Amino acid sequence: MITGMLACLFIWVPTASAHGTIVGPATRAYQCWQAWGSQHTNPAMQQQDPMCWQAFQANADTMWNWMSALRDGLGGNYQGATPDGQLCSNALSRNDSLNNPGAWKTTSVGSNFTMHLYDQASHGADHFRVYVSKQGFNPATQRLGWGNLDFITQTGKFAPAKDIKFNIQTSGYTGHHVVFTIWQASHLDQAYMWCSDVNFG
Repeated sequence: MITGMLACLFIWVPTASAHGTIVGPATRAYQCWQAWGSQHTNPAMQQQDPMCWQAFQANADTMWNWMSALRDGLGGNYQGATPDGQLCSNALSRNDSLNNPGAWKTTSVGSNFTMHLYDQASHGADHFRVYVSKQGFNPATQRLGWGNLDFITQTGKFAPAKDIKFNIQTSGYTGHHVVFTIWQASHLDQAYMWCSDVNFG
């Protein structure tokens, strides 16, 4: 099903803009596109999924181009180049709606879970950095800042592939948290940053 939806999407999204995102646990933009892309004008979204509704109202292109949330030339200075409160948008003003606190839909995970990058362009990775919001941080009322994060792991390199998966091990988290992921692509100095909302059972 997802493959078919992706195939339909890439018919009309320019190839130059097609990169990737974390599809599991789904990033905010991807989750909204997956849930509402085919019915983005449905008025029911405002009540059923208010965070996706406000994101579509602010800039529908944020969801249509869920694979293109990148910045060039950061040289690994992720924190210095990304102000607090702008982490979920990768400091891209067009995606600022992704920073807004509220009732984002969550993916249920255990203390150990798998991250899944889908990269249509098969760029590979120099590394991924994965963080989890601290216990006590409330994604429903607070914008995410660097001080709200626990660093979990940095991976090694990954060869070019459309699907990259790696395991994350955590402990002590319960309830709604944000998994913040940085993908340093291998083909150029391109950094992607995303927020995925999860519920630790």
